[in-house]
Amino acid sequence: MTKHAYLLIDSGEGKKLEQWGKYRIIRPAAQALWTCQKEKKFWTQADAQFSREDKGGWTYHTSLPSTWNITWGGIEYAVFCSDFGHMGVFPEHLSVWNRLQQKVRKGQNILNLFAYTGGATLVAAQKGASVCHLDASHPMVQKARENAKINGLDNFPIRWIVDDVFKFLKREIRRGVRYDGIILDPPTFGRGKRQEVFKLERDIEELLQLVSQLLAFEKDNFVIFTSHTPGFTPLVIDHLLQEHFGKEEGKIHTGELIIAAQDSFTLPSGSFGIWER
Repeated sequence: MTKHAYLLIDSGEGKKLEQWGKYRIIRPAAQALWTCQKEKKFWTQADAQFSREDKGGWTYHTSLPSTWNITWGGIEYAVFCSDFGHMGVFPEHLSVWNRLQQKVRKGQNILNLFAYTGGATLVAAQKGASVCHLDASHPMVQKARENAKINGLDNFPIRWIVDDVFKFLKREIRRGVRYDGIILDPPTFGRGKRQEVFKLERDIEELLQLVSQLLAFEKDNFVIFTSHTPGFTPLVIDHLLQEHFGKEEGKIHTGELIIAAQDSFTLPSGSFGIWER
């Protein structure tokens, strides 16, 4: 591991031990039901720990900066300890970003929904695509713009949009806009720009209906759907993609989002589905 990279060191007993650059962090991992594989000394060397038990929050054992940079999947990110226990990057998305890198073609028009701090946006921009990056959180979009700047992509053709996803999609449909590729990583629960409530289990059907109206359905087009929501298994995502895109010629690939460790157990961290033609 290079000095400024990410590494999953160990997991177990509902937790994961990660290396974020030069800092070691412990965070919850609900699916890590096994016993920790590393000796206790590895865990006691953590710089900070996030917990959701009792009052929850961060416990700092050393002084951490407000942000610091790491490199993951060939992209540099400014990472940080958020109030929700997130770090500004979801490492389990690496395999999906690798597939995205293979799929995107120069000049394509790509839409990234619930785009967070811009991992998929930056991958697509590096490949020469025009990208529309949408998130309901202004601070997260600002962090995505900062990540673009870190990677020398701040002058690339990226539209930065802060809006409610349904309002934006309906507006794009009325405008007759079409996209060659659409990426979505919806949360289990969220709020829009004006506090509109989003619940994935309730809203997924409408969301995919709108997405299907914006896809151009031409050669090399694709939809990438990732989820960390319990119950959204690869089979559930397969059925949803079949329902909304299966009438078109194409293939569907599904699987688990995982974080691989060098000498410990691989950690499952969600599910993905890709429709492509």
